[in-house]
Formats: sequence, structure tokens, C-alpha cells
Amino acid sequence: MKRIGLLGGMSWESSALYYSLINEGVRDRLGGLHSASCVLISVDFAQIERLQAQGEWQRAGEILAGEARRIEQAGADLLVLCTNTMHKVAAAIEDAVSIPFLHLGDVTARAVLDAGLRTVGLLGTRFTMEQAFYVDRLAAHGLEVLLPGPEDQAVVNAIIYDELVLGDIRDESRRRYQAVMKDLAGRGAGGIILGCTEIELLIGQGDSELPVFATTRLHAEAAVTAALAG
Repeated sequence: MKRIGLLGGMSWESSALYYSLINEGVRDRLGGLHSASCVLISVDFAQIERLQAQGEWQRAGEILAGEARRIEQAGADLLVLCTNTMHKVAAAIEDAVSIPFLHLGDVTARAVLDAGLRTVGLLGTRFTMEQAFYVDRLAAHGLEVLLPGPEDQAVVNAIIYDELVLGDIRDESRRRYQAVMKDLAGRGAGGIILGCTEIELLIGQGDSELPVFATTRLHAEAAVTAALAG
């Protein structure tokens, strides 16, 4: 079994979900008392969020690249960045290590294509929705990505940062997300990418009339597959 390196803490709520899903995946595939071999570094999200808000992406990338090097030095054989938004600085992280980097955008795109879909709606932080780094990565796989309108983007982002990263799960917020997803369906989306790891704390397949692509779960499953390959 290869050792999985987890770069988390953005937020720790979703990183805890990563840890659970990866260990459950290893247990389910190998049986018995098996669990994952992994190394986790969890950063202080307050520092990273402040850099996000200030547009200091280069500095954020430097911090995460340094932590990625520490993960490799701790014996990790592959690297998982446990957040969608900070894939904006994926190149800086990849350049800092020699171990394989499992890009969340690629994992998600493959899952959408395997489901036979080409047009999907995307929910995430405002950075993920507004900026090109994530949408372009998906589009490079041949996907058409639909985004919520500006007002809906503001709602989706506020629920993430004001509630979900704090573990605050509200039925009212679930209903607001469902309205956004319904609008995307009406515009032609064949599925919905839950493009923020915290969204899965709020939304599951039972909350959507369309197939949902839970990026945390997909990423965790891909990490288990990579760890057990060969």
C-alpha cells in the first residue's frame, strides 16, 4: 500500500471527511482491520482565507508548497490537496514535490464523462466559480460548465464561508442550494459538480433531481485506488 499525503485544514471539517472516506475505502477494498497509510498536515485556515480575500495567491501557494514538501519528507508516495479552491495554486504545489499530485479537477472531469455527461453546473466558492483555473481544467476535458448567476453565486459562497466551514448545517441553506441547482437544470445542466469540499456536508444525491458529483468523495476514492494500485 502506498502512503497517501493529505494537505488539509481548508477547512478541517472537510479534511475530516477526507480522512474518513479514505480509511473506509481501504477497509472496504481490503477487508478485516485494514486502514489507510497516510500523512496529514492540516494548516490554519484563517491564514489561508485571509490571503484568499486579499488576493495574495502567490503567498498562499508558497505556504502550501512548503507544507507539501514536508508531507513528501514524511514519506508520502502521492499527494492529495483536500480543497477545491486552493487548486488555483496547484502548479506551485506540484513544482515543490517529486511525488504524484492527484488533481481534483481531473478526477471530477473523468467521473462526469464516465457518467455520459458533457454539460454540468458548478457550485463552489466565489473564487472557484468566478476564476478560470477550475472551469478551464474541466473544459480541457471537453466539458461545458454552467455557473449560477451573480446573486446565486453570492448565496452559494456565503453559505460556505459563514456556515459550512464552521460545521453549521441549516435546512434553509439546503433549500437555497436546491433552488440554485434547479435553475442550473433549467438552463441545460445534466449534472451538478459540488465543487467545494464543504458542500457535501449539506448536499447529497437525495437533495438533487440531477446527478451530483461529490468532489470530496471522488477525490478520496481516487486516492485509495492510487494507493492500492499494483
